[in-house]
Amino acid sequence: MSRIAIIFTGGTIAMRHDASDGGNVPTMRGAELLSATPGLDEIADLEPIDWGLVPASHLTFDQVLDIGRTLADQLARSEIDGAVVVQGTDVIEETAFAWDLLPLPSKPVVVVGAMRSASQEGYDGPENLRNAVLAAADPELADQGVVVAMAGELHGADDVRKTNTHAYATFQSPNTGRLGVVADGRVSVLRRRQPARLARVPAHAALPVPLLPIVLDASPVLPEGRPAGLVVAAAGGGNTPSAYLQLASDLIDAGVPVVLTTRCPSGRVLPGYAFPGGSTTWW
Repeated sequence: MSRIAIIFTGGTIAMRHDASDGGNVPTMRGAELLSATPGLDEIADLEPIDWGLVPASHLTFDQVLDIGRTLADQLARSEIDGAVVVQGTDVIEETAFAWDLLPLPSKPVVVVGAMRSASQEGYDGPENLRNAVLAAADPELADQGVVVAMAGELHGADDVRKTNTHAYATFQSPNTGRLGVVADGRVSVLRRRQPARLARVPAHAALPVPLLPIVLDASPVLPEGRPAGLVVAAAGGGNTPSAYLQLASDLIDAGVPVVLTTRCPSGRVLPGYAFPGGSTTWW
C-alpha cells in the first residue's frame, strides 16, 4: 500500500461557519478532515502534517516556498510515494504552478481544496480529498508534475484556472484540457504532460514582482522603489499602450527582468503588431 504525506494548510475545505464572525473561518486541522473522509485507510497509509490554517487569499510567497520545502522534504523520503497539499482554492492556480517549477522528486503531487465549507450543504471536501489521495497513490502520475484534483477531475498545474466563484467544477484547463478524471475509485489519465521544472529555487523567488494588467486608457504605475521584476499582462496577443513599453525598456536597461504575458484566459503572446506598444515591438 502506498504511503502518502498530506500537508494541511487551511482554506475553505478546513472551514466552519462562525456565528460571532458571521461567516466561514478556518478551524479544522488535519485529524478532523481525515476523520470526515471515510475509507482513506483503504487507499493508502497517510502521514498528516498540520502546516497551518491560512485562507488562500492570505498566503505569501514566503509561505508558498515554505510549503514547497515541506513537500520536498517529504518526497525525498524513500518510504513516501506521493504527497497531497490541502489548501484554499482562491490561489491554487498560482501555488500549484509555483510548486510545479520546484526541483521535486518524480512522485505524484496533488493539490486539493473545496468550494463549500463543512458547515454548508453540499460540502465537497471529503470527496475531493479522497480523490486527491487516490491520485497521489497512482504511479501513473509520478512524472506528471503537480496536479490539481477537484470535482472528479485532474488538471495540470501549467494550465489550470479557477473560472467560477462558486461552482464545483470551477477549475478548467483552457489550453490543454484536463489531465485525467477520478471516478468510482479509479484514476484515469487522459493525456501526458512534460513539466518544466527549475534546476533549483532562485534565491530571489520571494522578492516582490508587480503585475501590471492592461485596462482601457490606463497608465503604468509601479509601487515605490525598484521592483525585483515586472510582469505585464497585455491585451490580446501582447499589445500595450506605448508607455508600458517605455517603462519596460527602462527597467530592462536597469537590469530588472520583465515578462510579457496576456490577460486572455487562453492562447499565447504572438508578434504581429508594429505600432508603439504592439506585440512585435516587445520582441
